[in-house]
Amino acid sequence: MPKYRKKLIEVDLPLADINRESKREKSIRHGHPSTLHLWWAPRPLASCRAVIFASMVDDPSSCTEEFPTIEDQAIERRRLHDIISRLVKWENSNDADLLAEARLEIARSIARQPGKPPLPGVDGAPPPRLNELIVQYLAEHAPTIYDPFCGGGAIPLEAQRLGMKAVGSDLNPVAVLKTKALIEIPPKFANKPPVNPDADRMGMTVGKGRKAQKVPWRGAAGLADDIRYYGRWMRDEAFKRIGHLYPTIKDENGIDRTVIAWLWARTVPCANPACGINMPLIKSFVLSRKPNNKHYLCPIIDQSNKRVSFAVQDHDNGAPNQGTIDGKGATCIVCGTTVSKKYVQNQATANLMNEQLIGIVAEGNRKRLYFEPNEEHEGTAKSATAILYPMQRITETPIVSALKYGVTKWHQLFSHRQLNALSTFSDLVDEVREKLSSENTDLEYVNAICAYLTLAVSRSASAWVKHAVWHNGRDTVSNAFGRQIIAMVWDFPEANPFSSSTQNWTGQIECVANVIDRLPSNVNNASAIQENAMTTVHVDSGPIIVTDPPYYDNISYAVLSDFFYVWLRPVLRDTYPELFAGMLTPKAEEMIADRRFDNPRQHFEDGLNQTLKLIRKRCTADYPSSIFYAYKQQEEERGGQRSTGWETMLNALIDSGFHIVGTWPMRTELTTALKRNLNALATSVILVCRPRPEDAPSVTRQQFLDELADEMPKALDQLTREGHIAPTDLAQSAIGPGMEIYSKYSSVTYISGEPFTVRDALMAINLEIQKYDERETGDLDAESQFCVTWLKQHGFDQGDYGVAETLSKAKNIDVDDLADMHDILTAENGKVQLHDIDYYHPPEHDPELPIDDRGGNMTAWEACFRIAYHMDYGRVDADEVRGAARVFNTKGRDTERIERLARILYNYHDARGEARDAYPFNAIATRWNEIFVEANRSHQETLT
Repeated sequence: MPKYRKKLIEVDLPLADINRESKREKSIRHGHPSTLHLWWAPRPLASCRAVIFASMVDDPSSCTEEFPTIEDQAIERRRLHDIISRLVKWENSNDADLLAEARLEIARSIARQPGKPPLPGVDGAPPPRLNELIVQYLAEHAPTIYDPFCGGGAIPLEAQRLGMKAVGSDLNPVAVLKTKALIEIPPKFANKPPVNPDADRMGMTVGKGRKAQKVPWRGAAGLADDIRYYGRWMRDEAFKRIGHLYPTIKDENGIDRTVIAWLWARTVPCANPACGINMPLIKSFVLSRKPNNKHYLCPIIDQSNKRVSFAVQDHDNGAPNQGTIDGKGATCIVCGTTVSKKYVQNQATANLMNEQLIGIVAEGNRKRLYFEPNEEHEGTAKSATAILYPMQRITETPIVSALKYGVTKWHQLFSHRQLNALSTFSDLVDEVREKLSSENTDLEYVNAICAYLTLAVSRSASAWVKHAVWHNGRDTVSNAFGRQIIAMVWDFPEANPFSSSTQNWTGQIECVANVIDRLPSNVNNASAIQENAMTTVHVDSGPIIVTDPPYYDNISYAVLSDFFYVWLRPVLRDTYPELFAGMLTPKAEEMIADRRFDNPRQHFEDGLNQTLKLIRKRCTADYPSSIFYAYKQQEEERGGQRSTGWETMLNALIDSGFHIVGTWPMRTELTTALKRNLNALATSVILVCRPRPEDAPSVTRQQFLDELADEMPKALDQLTREGHIAPTDLAQSAIGPGMEIYSKYSSVTYISGEPFTVRDALMAINLEIQKYDERETGDLDAESQFCVTWLKQHGFDQGDYGVAETLSKAKNIDVDDLADMHDILTAENGKVQLHDIDYYHPPEHDPELPIDDRGGNMTAWEACFRIAYHMDYGRVDADEVRGAARVFNTKGRDTERIERLARILYNYHDARGEARDAYPFNAIATRWNEIFVEANRSHQETLT
């Protein structure tokens, strides 16, 4: 193998700190780059920043001339970990001193390489000059960080923040535009004053109160100021043109109140001919759950006019306790007739679905005001006429559920008033362009301002749509993308662009400007381009690859982003003709397992293999490349064998010529507000790779196993002794050292010549981990090993499904199998929980019958708990032993693991002072011989 300096990411990471800040970051909104414009499943900046830094910085074990002893190396590694621990905190993301410190460490590692010049004049240089020197050095001597699936731009942005040159590419034009807006446009106008007439050309004010002071315009603050100014101008102009469509409403004191949102419900004709009313389709009659401001809808039935109207009240008297529509169908609130969801679909496709105003929300003094609907407001809304609107067809896909209800084109997702507003604001972007151009403003700067204003329009579209949601817990309008689909919404809010509350135009502008304000300054230029990763690697100079590829069919990026593309294209196609040439986003080349392809899974896997092979040819051999992997593990039958997505990724990397040198679990997925019964991922695995030499040798299975047995204990010592890896993360992290051995060879084969597969290697790696951990876990089956590890971290309380998924990948088992097939835990609502001992009672109808028909497939964990149940609760001795023996025989003859597991569980409870819970497992160990004798006796009786 070639000699190279190992990087920190190949040896050890402060995972606990990275994971904590990655999870925390998901709740941060103000100024966070993810709020510039929606993109799906973005990586937390904290994890991206940590991975890039650790990929660039030498591990001390590769710097023996500076750190000759293991103790010296450990001290230096802790110092680097401390930098990462500070670096990943959101509040430190623009700390100039900390960024200079991190950039200096990267530059030092580059300067250690043969042929690289030393760092010039850094000793004693003042901080501003030091940072300038480092950034210049990195521009000249550091390789480029390249993300071929840049998506929302998090990876190239964090590379740029660390002083690196960065390039992001994506097939999707919406992704490329967002990434341009984050990394490419702002540095071009760094430290420039704004051009609007209200701005102070001499400087900007920072701080508040007595601490306020004027400083020169810095970073992208001038650009953000212009975005705010021209956004306000657009709002004022729009109000002059369409403000009459958004009337105020008088409160009980005759005071005009600005409406926040009009609440609508869709309707279809009742199927009962004797009724014939338009049935309102409402999910909930609760308008607000806010303490001290609860409000409800109460239906008022007018039989003579065949109409339902609504009163708004601050109590639930008369308000139905459940809605009129659910996943099965709808119920008429007048006559009680129930109809199927298919009936509703048929009425909609026959153009018989309409909308009815059911309530109005307005601004009050520190609280929302709720009003009954009135004909004037409903008539005003329906009097609006759409101007220009997107006529493109929606691609056939199950993720846009409105397709089942007669919606075929994108404009049909919006009301006429919403279309009118979005068209008006889009036209005003062009007027801003004309206004700035007439003032001889630099054309590139004009285009930049207009790009951000258009992103604000596009951002607004996701809230100004008939698929937004009124959140009655927060009293806010939630956009249409609460999940990675466009769901059918039955009752929806229509936000007022001119309010000062939720989802107004000024708020959209502020979200965009706040992001620009917080972008890093004094950085190297970066670029974002549209490329197909399967056919093109844009960077020519041996880049470092850090990327987050698609995961099978998890997200249909192209179809979802069409929602925004149809609003972006009319305004920006002349500015970015290469991005907006087509009527819709590219789909034929998209690397996703979508049903529009003949063989979706094969299409994705072929594309992934092709991409990885191309990356392997072009990436640098001097640095590791990192791939985020977050695909939910699912097993399927392939060629008579069970296969997982995890194995598919490992196989693709190895077949492409990569040497896998690390696997690190990181908590990068959002786990809040999970849909019921949705087991969402909470963890990504970072796969750290280097190019495998073309002349890498082959070895036999036995040679691989011998090397694995020799190296794994040392690697596990490192992970547990110095890395302090959490129990649920250890098994996943330990795959790294094992796969490092396996993947460094061109092939591993049996003596017969048959391949020793990735699955075989994972089993061998887990066996070595099992041997290492044998003092605690013994020779347990993989399912029981999972349970022991989970118990140590979570007990019998709930834990995140994604954490369990990470551990299951390492054990090469499936969490859902543990719940469904083995029945040793529950996995639902995004949570996993082990069954406690009370769950394992024998069948009540006949306690003499076998526990189940799984026979030898019963896990040691289940068998141990079923035996423990018999050994507890003061049963008569004979019954205890006989019941335990029946479980013993049901489990099969391989039962030594049960006793060993019982000792582990006794020690666990005993160490926690849980004597009552420890008792039955102690009873198993102390009375094991009695159980064994009784099991043999009953087994012989069965045979005779």
